[in-house]
Amino acid sequence: MATGLLPLFLMVLVQLTYAGMNITSKLAIESGTNPLILVAYRQIFATLSIAPFAYWLEWKTLPRMTKRVMLQILLCSLTGVTGNQILYFVGLKYSTATIACALSNLLPAFTFILAIIFRQENLKIKKMDGQAKVIGTILCVGGALLLSFYHGKTIGLGNSSIHWRYAEKMEGTSSSTNTNLLLGPLALIGSTLIWAGWFIIQADLSKKFPAPYTSTGCMCFMASFQCVFIALCFDHSVSAWSLRDAMRLSAALYAGILCTGLAYCLMSWAIERKGPLYVSVFTPLQLVLTAILSWALLQEKLFVGTAVGSLLIIVGLYSVLWGKSKEVVNKKEGIEVTVKEAITNNERDAKVDLELQSHKPSN
Repeated sequence: MATGLLPLFLMVLVQLTYAGMNITSKLAIESGTNPLILVAYRQIFATLSIAPFAYWLEWKTLPRMTKRVMLQILLCSLTGVTGNQILYFVGLKYSTATIACALSNLLPAFTFILAIIFRQENLKIKKMDGQAKVIGTILCVGGALLLSFYHGKTIGLGNSSIHWRYAEKMEGTSSSTNTNLLLGPLALIGSTLIWAGWFIIQADLSKKFPAPYTSTGCMCFMASFQCVFIALCFDHSVSAWSLRDAMRLSAALYAGILCTGLAYCLMSWAIERKGPLYVSVFTPLQLVLTAILSWALLQEKLFVGTAVGSLLIIVGLYSVLWGKSKEVVNKKEGIEVTVKEAITNNERDAKVDLELQSHKPSN
């Protein structure tokens, strides 16, 4: 099951969770929440939520914690947690949820390039599995860009019957002065590049320290201090850190428990079994799911560009998954052929030895 549908299902679940975070976090930021403080609370709640599972599930079988492992966990906390999330939430503040999702879809391309540089993936451009991964990555990124920057005609789906009163209340209250066409996208691109680096480090860490709950808990614990320190440098007023506002508390709990505590454990588990490219290639689904949730909860319209871009993303996703599965099959077949050849060579050598011994003159 670990090599079949389970990793696929869990990665889709992760992207659905992140799609919900984009909506709740954007509403919390528009209501006045400092994104740096939101990130700090996210790490605190994530640490508290994952610590019990790390103790119950992995304490007795915990691998040896070496200096190299500790250094890698520290690097993971600085890249995949602190750096990635601070830049992402700042970018979310100065742009929109759609732009944030769109630029996050550069993750498979960045991860693929870094994985090749650090020799965690083989390009194999002359083979079908390598071509499928390259073409699939291009289709995913191209579909995400098309979905974001081309709207076209409105698809007549009608209005959603779901009415979220808080979202309706916040509609129209956000100011256009919060949009920065340079700072927002640059922060989001930086977030995606740093996150791709986390995938590469995590892939090596998962092999040396196969304890996803403990490693994620340590990452979040370290990141809690890092994010709180950074947030206090910009805003140390008591009112800014108050959790009396329901949306601020809900967004922090949701992002911490589900989007960090749960999602990072699931991604670490999948990276250990499928590799960093497999996990990162699911990121484009977040944009599709965000568009659907935005239509259902925020009454946003769906366009032809959304449908065409979604189709390209799905085709690209299946192309990469097919390339990865084909690569795994080829590796297994290569190992089996090597084993058979070794057995055949051993049997032949044994027969030759017997023949030599039979023809050897006796004393």
